[in-house]
Amino acid sequence: MTKTVGRGALIVYGVLVLLPLAWLLVSSLKTGAEILASPWSFPASPQFQNFANAWSDPQRPIGPAFVNSVIVTVFTLLILIPVGAMAAYVLAKHPFRGSKVVLGLFMSGLMFPHFLTIVPLFKLVQTLGLLNTMSGLVLVYVAYSLSFTIFVLYGFFEGLPDALLEAATLDGCTQSGAFWKVMFPLVKPGVIVVAIFNAIGFWNEYSLALVLFSSGGKTTLPVRIADMATARQYESDWGALFAGVVIVVVPILVAYWFFRDRIQVAMTAGSVK
Repeated sequence: MTKTVGRGALIVYGVLVLLPLAWLLVSSLKTGAEILASPWSFPASPQFQNFANAWSDPQRPIGPAFVNSVIVTVFTLLILIPVGAMAAYVLAKHPFRGSKVVLGLFMSGLMFPHFLTIVPLFKLVQTLGLLNTMSGLVLVYVAYSLSFTIFVLYGFFEGLPDALLEAATLDGCTQSGAFWKVMFPLVKPGVIVVAIFNAIGFWNEYSLALVLFSSGGKTTLPVRIADMATARQYESDWGALFAGVVIVVVPILVAYWFFRDRIQVAMTAGSVK
């Protein structure tokens, strides 16, 4: 009886998740008139041109914004993962006087939403000459994501036996060699979890990108989609808008589907010491 109820609840949950995605995909293949006249029906003729219109819109093209989001996400992860892993490793395996305070300061960053500091952050980035640059946005994303990254990886490093580090040292490894060759590969499940969840956050982040990287036609996908949504209220090209949302959603769904088994293993590994 309990299993039946559980399976029924999972089926209902699955339907509630998949139904909006299916409706989004169907709507992306319809004309604006069909969406307004019969939002729940299938298209009379699939309008694949909607995707081309969204990608290369003369005023608000998604193509360049898509490329910008990919670049920002990839480079942020390339900086964030090594820096966050090294910081978590030192705090977990090489404690020093005040290390708990440092860890607490990093953890406190999880409690403050970034919009509370958006004005001084804007002034700081502007003073550094990084306003409306991808490098400035990348550095801001790294700074805001360090707390979560260190929080997750600290638990993984703390769960590793100290004997592994001692054995690596006896075999002639330097501190950096022991980290990169022994300790870092062992927390690969945690690195995968951190990378995927951070990538989802960067891909969907709106407010920082709007303030720090949204002039001169340069922007990321969430800001571009918001611009399209505002414009489509007057142009009535809702098919292109839904197509644009599909372009935003599909890469994350594909990535999550591809790494789904590793995420499950990583979450289990992180819960057992």
